[in-house]
Amino acid sequence: MSESSESPLVLVQRPPTLAYMDDHLSRNFRLLKPYASPDPLPVFLSRHAATVTAFVNIGRLKIDAELLSHLPSLRLLVCTSVGTDHVDLAECKRRGIAVTNAGDAFSDDVADCAVGLLISVLRRIPAGDRYVRSGKWSRPGEFQIGSKVSGRRVGIIGLGSIGSRIAKRLEPFGCIISYNARTQKQSIPYRYYSDVLSLAADNDVLVLCCSLTEETRHVVNREVMEKLGKEGVIINVGRGGLIDEKEMVKCLVEGVIGGAGLDVFEKEPQVPEELFGMDNVVLSPHAAVATPGALENVAQVAIGNLKAFFSNQPLVSPVQVG
Repeated sequence: MSESSESPLVLVQRPPTLAYMDDHLSRNFRLLKPYASPDPLPVFLSRHAATVTAFVNIGRLKIDAELLSHLPSLRLLVCTSVGTDHVDLAECKRRGIAVTNAGDAFSDDVADCAVGLLISVLRRIPAGDRYVRSGKWSRPGEFQIGSKVSGRRVGIIGLGSIGSRIAKRLEPFGCIISYNARTQKQSIPYRYYSDVLSLAADNDVLVLCCSLTEETRHVVNREVMEKLGKEGVIINVGRGGLIDEKEMVKCLVEGVIGGAGLDVFEKEPQVPEELFGMDNVVLSPHAAVATPGALENVAQVAIGNLKAFFSNQPLVSPVQVG
């Protein structure tokens, strides 16, 4: 950062429970905190943020043209998620606002969670835990055993930073990996499928870890689930909107697919109640990214982007806005 007797001013908005970045930010910058004000956010911004050039959005506050209109001087939006489907990137491009995300900060943790969900669904680990705790173990034959993980055919939708880490973790299990992505990756040994239907038809498991865009919304629909088949399993650590959730519930109820491990949902924190009683479904509260190590990583990435911005250096994790 340039030499100055006063630290740069940064606007920070976060939910009450996401305070993990407070110390990092306050050590380096002067902070404008609308979350600590009783004023509605638009009112606070209009009164206090006219000259703010950098905005850290911790969580998934919707950043649209209306909100941005209250920030006439904004030049940098720092997001602490990997996905930016909550940001109007077209408006940011029009306004000349640079956008950054979490980069690879969460990738290892999300990959770990995806594999954990897959093992949990196939081996029925949460169902077994409930069975033991309920005292039913003394009645032989009531527990439905799980199925093998090793050697499964796993199709990954989105072979980016997270998807590639999932693939590497599954290789020692002897899983046969294939993938779908916008373009075929060079020097990747896994089989590439240009469409999700074909990927589903040739695999036992679909793992979703791509970005949510207009093109990928409901990329897994009923037709895809029918191709996956009655023994098939879906793992979603991407975004809830990647799956047609209503159809997924129907497919689980009807036995069209065999199970699901879900960390994300279409209308969080609401979850379809039909899923609660299904032993072939494992649910997680969008917590794949939530480890102390990952949160420390994302704080460092955010600080790095802010320091780069105020020093007129290249940003650490820029997002393509168009």
